[in-house]
Amino acid sequence: MGRSGSSSSSEPRFLVVGHLNKPHGTKGELFVWPLTDHPESVYAPGVSLLVGDAEGFEPDPAVGGLRIVAVRPFRNGYLVTLQGVRDRNRAEELRGRYLMMPIESLAPLERGQVFYHQLLGMEVVTKEGERVGEIAEVYELRPAAMLEVHGPDGDVMIPYLSHIVVEVDTAARRMVIDPPEGLLDL
Repeated sequence: MGRSGSSSSSEPRFLVVGHLNKPHGTKGELFVWPLTDHPESVYAPGVSLLVGDAEGFEPDPAVGGLRIVAVRPFRNGYLVTLQGVRDRNRAEELRGRYLMMPIESLAPLERGQVFYHQLLGMEVVTKEGERVGEIAEVYELRPAAMLEVHGPDGDVMIPYLSHIVVEVDTAARRMVIDPPEGLLDL
């Protein structure tokens, strides 16, 4: 897994919310791919974002926080102007970095919701108590996210749907599923 860095808690303190893809034009604007379910609340003037280190696990202390000055939709992402980034050279220095936010500054989850990162490493069992495996990856697809579960009998893909995922216990790091017949045989 390794996504939470070396902290003693498995809960990361920062969430990646975007990728600084490349500079756009000559005035410091950057094209950003949003990596969040709520881009409209992240990509807005006045919002402060942190730039990830080269590995993308922690914010880069050398860069610090950058406030969004202006933002406009562009293709399947956004063009952002960040405070202090006034020319293409400065924008080029940020190319390829991830944008992060402290987890506590994100919108609180509604009752029953979980962040996808909380599912990683979670044990999956059927409602009969049979162990399926451990969640290795979450794929944000439509109409449902897919969970890649590594188990003793190989890997299985499980749709994250309410009639299949019957319980998610983040404290116990355990998910209970009620798979339709044949799902675990795929």
